Amino acid sequence: MDDRISDRTAIQELKASYFRFLDTKQWDQWRQLFTDDLVFTNDDSALPTDAAPMVTGGDAFVAMVSSALGTSVTVHQGHMPEITFVGADEARGIWAMFDWVHDIDSESSMQGFGHYHERYVRGDDGRWRIADLRLTRLRVDTVAATAPGGERPWPSPWQPPTA
Repeated sequence: MDDRISDRTAIQELKASYFRFLDTKQWDQWRQLFTDDLVFTNDDSALPTDAAPMVTGGDAFVAMVSSALGTSVTVHQGHMPEITFVGADEARGIWAMFDWVHDIDSESSMQGFGHYHERYVRGDDGRWRIADLRLTRLRVDTVAATAPGGERPWPSPWQPPTA
């Protein structure tokens, strides 16, 4: 029996919130999921490399992503988490991922497949947060954007929810 089941569940819920807040553009809530010293690396490979981080800091990461994806329609999914505890307040995880990004301005879309390689730490407040995030990709495809029913382009630009 896994004696860390509540911690494992908390980390899985952390990642579920990551995807939901990202796709619904809830940037303030999304920021709360990261440590202040978050390290983000975007590997252009199928396996992690020793590539230099793209950005350091939770605020800088959220600013970069919100700027890049703020007007895009996105769908991010994570599957099959592999979570390993390496200390009382530290864990590592690998998630198979799928993402789809439709850039409203350019009418271009892409879908990608790969993995998130992450390190989590539990803060003094008892909450788990993402401290290191490394994205690797197995495949990226340019795809035609369609709305439900097959119409193209989308009937109207996506608008983020109002609180």
